[in-house]
Amino acid sequence: MEQFNTDQLSIYLEKFYELAIAYTPKLILAVITLIVGLRLIRLVTKGMEKLMDKNGMDVSLRPFLKGMLSILLKAVLVISVLGMIGIEMTSFIAILGAASLAIGMALSGTLQNFAGGVMILVFKPFKVGDYIEAQGYSGSVKEIQIFNTILSTPDNRRIIIPNGGLSTGSMVNYSAEEKRRVDFVFGIGYDDDIDKAKEVIRSVAQSHDKVLADPEPFIAVKELADSSVNFAVRLWVNAADYWDVHFYMNEMVKKEFDKQNISIPYPQTDVHIQKVD
Repeated sequence: MEQFNTDQLSIYLEKFYELAIAYTPKLILAVITLIVGLRLIRLVTKGMEKLMDKNGMDVSLRPFLKGMLSILLKAVLVISVLGMIGIEMTSFIAILGAASLAIGMALSGTLQNFAGGVMILVFKPFKVGDYIEAQGYSGSVKEIQIFNTILSTPDNRRIIIPNGGLSTGSMVNYSAEEKRRVDFVFGIGYDDDIDKAKEVIRSVAQSHDKVLADPEPFIAVKELADSSVNFAVRLWVNAADYWDVHFYMNEMVKKEFDKQNISIPYPQTDVHIQKVD
């Protein structure tokens, strides 16, 4: 029995030595190829990034194309390394196909996000730098990645939105048009002069150099409310100047109304108490 075990062990050791002698050079070469290949891929992707920057390519496309190129090159490198070791590529590809199907079913949401990223980059509903509102969030687009879009809010929060829902859901792009309209509602008392109030509002609007003359400002009585006469004021500005004009008008109209003794009424409730004997 001991002789049998010794013989078997000798056979196994002999086969191990044979395999080691046969495959060690291949393993060493494969490891060297993998290391060198990864470094080359890093250099290629950096070179591609510089080339895209030099050619002025849309910044929205750069992270996506860089990521895709890196993934494809790494996949080719892994297949090449496995072939160098001696793994049969036909069998490997068949196994890879079956594994890809299973992984695809398990990661259907991730694949949806990938498809969404492609749709966003093809149809360009927004680009890097645009201010958008989607999926219950709003902010400036900082980066469009393969699976996600990164937003930055005005208070410097980072928001990550999956591309799947972003490409199929409703979205508001506040930066898509060059000009935007700023709407206001200003109220005056019933005893105040309507024409005087309109002239004050128009004067304030014209005093801001970022309010466009064409289309010209629109000022008109919107409604006769319960306690005030309300004006609808509509001003056109360049999209980047929206909030400057918004805050300026609210502050300066109040100050000018005070100077001109034009009242800004607020809701009041009269309570009558009847004494019952």
